[in-house]
Amino acid sequence: MFARMTYLAFKKGKTEEAIRIFDDSVMPAARAQEGFRKAYFLADRAADKCVAVTLWDSEADAAANEANLYYQEQLVKFIALYAAPPIREGYEVVLDSR
Repeated sequence: MFARMTYLAFKKGKTEEAIRIFDDSVMPAARAQEGFRKAYFLADRAADKCVAVTLWDSEADAAANEANLYYQEQLVKFIALYAAPPIREGYEVVLDSR
């Protein structure tokens, strides 16, 4: 399994709007992607920062949806809210508490 983490810093007071966009638009689009398993959207409302964590069957699945522009299309949905450019990182999931 592979995890992609995207760190997002939003303009003051824009976190609630970002949460709504993630829930209403990003989640349905993610579910349609090959290899998608699960997503979390972590928020620090006081700091207007979020972390999007998506889990994929493999690193190849995560890379494929960047190649087909899915990932970039999701980032654009937040463009008016950003205080800084998003930062993307990827990790192999080596342990699972299940």
